[in-house]
Amino acid sequence: MRMSGEIREECGVFAVVGHPRAVELCYYGLYALQHRGQESAGIAWRQGVRLRVHKGMGLVSDVFPPEAIASMSGDMALGHVRYSTTGESRIENAQPLLVKMYRGQFALAHNGNLTNAARLRRELEREGSIFQTTSDSEVIPHLVAKSGQEDMLGALGSALEKVQGAYSLVALTPHGLIAAKDPFGFRPLCLGRLDGAYVISSETCGLDSVGAEFLREIEPGEMVEILLPAEGGAEPSIRTVSRAESARHALCVFEFIYFARPDSDIYGLNVHKARKQLGRVLAKKGPVEADLVTGVPDSSLSAASGFAEEAGIPFETGLVKNRYIGRTFISPEQSLRELAVRIKLNPLRTLLKGKRVVLVDDSIVRGTTSRHIVGLLRSAGAKEVHVRISSPPYKYPCYYGIDTSSRGELAAASMSVEEIRQAIGADSLVFLDLEDLQEVLGTAIDGFCYSCFTGDYPVPVPGIQKEDGLNDLFEEAGSGRR
Repeated sequence: MRMSGEIREECGVFAVVGHPRAVELCYYGLYALQHRGQESAGIAWRQGVRLRVHKGMGLVSDVFPPEAIASMSGDMALGHVRYSTTGESRIENAQPLLVKMYRGQFALAHNGNLTNAARLRRELEREGSIFQTTSDSEVIPHLVAKSGQEDMLGALGSALEKVQGAYSLVALTPHGLIAAKDPFGFRPLCLGRLDGAYVISSETCGLDSVGAEFLREIEPGEMVEILLPAEGGAEPSIRTVSRAESARHALCVFEFIYFARPDSDIYGLNVHKARKQLGRVLAKKGPVEADLVTGVPDSSLSAASGFAEEAGIPFETGLVKNRYIGRTFISPEQSLRELAVRIKLNPLRTLLKGKRVVLVDDSIVRGTTSRHIVGLLRSAGAKEVHVRISSPPYKYPCYYGIDTSSRGELAAASMSVEEIRQAIGADSLVFLDLEDLQEVLGTAIDGFCYSCFTGDYPVPVPGIQKEDGLNDLFEEAGSGRR
């Protein structure tokens, strides 16, 4: 959970084909991906020859009590955990989306954001389409229905040729599933194997949670179709289709900075190891005399431990996280935001009193949370608070599936590092440079999206004026982020 004005989670997708306990496995997979979205959860599954769906608002444990899981059984299942933008947190937007058309039923789960969704939606509505949600994902089934292709693989491929932006998605039919990734590869998606069944997950930690073997990443621009045989007993068949790739790959760099779980691997690079190395580089860049190093739970702990090891300063648990708080306490009101920080994080006073503290965090977006946490440490008696950020200054909003403030609210868009330091009340403040980030990550994976730091958007963003490195003016932006 992040406080208002800070980076918000993406979504998580998990699917199983060809296993008698597919629904139960999907349930555990969603638990492993809960960090990617806490507003709603859903599972679609095959029951006989029909698809069913169960979804609701809240955490996986809220939406799927034991009696619900006990009533759901099938050999194929598709799950989704969602985070949406403010005002879009409604049950009709929860996924998977289940639709019926002349080809039959299919369910769709999507992680990402379609930047041309608003234009496509207007065109479809003018042609007679009726939308049931405000989600950008819903344009995909409408495009599938209008594609003219007879088989689902061709129909979905035709639909995806018309959308722009970020998507890692899975479509479930009564016969199997199709997993697809956008040509830039913004969002992670991987393929695994378990007891003859195939498993799709946003992160490898999802595969680990059900004991599945990791096979490979779904590649940018690739579609993978997994079909169950018409007759029982045989294993699912799998085939891949490579669509037109972009000349540039652009995996979201925040998967390594913040989003992915530390125990996940992305293209062979372990997230914890990468974050720890970012902390080591940060210690070299911003050395300071201090008594202890602490991190903001949970995403900053790996970087904080790397900083402490490199600097030779003890790493301590200075902030204790309440792990039983959801998103309930996020509020636009200043007084309630401050209360939310205190409910979520509590300083360890006996450890901090009279100490010079290095506080390592993954990012500063608006700065509200950083200011409150620095205040918490000072209220606990810290003599000095030196803030170190394991990413560059966050200057530009993301339009590919991360919910951040508008550019006018981003601290680094209008303030210098010194002005941010004063605003958050720290004794010193050091960010990594983009070159530092690229030193750790740049050679490990074929291409990252750094647009939140540079304003260089790989896919044209509708409605964005050319300003300080932003792209030229494009058409109106899409409305719903995943």
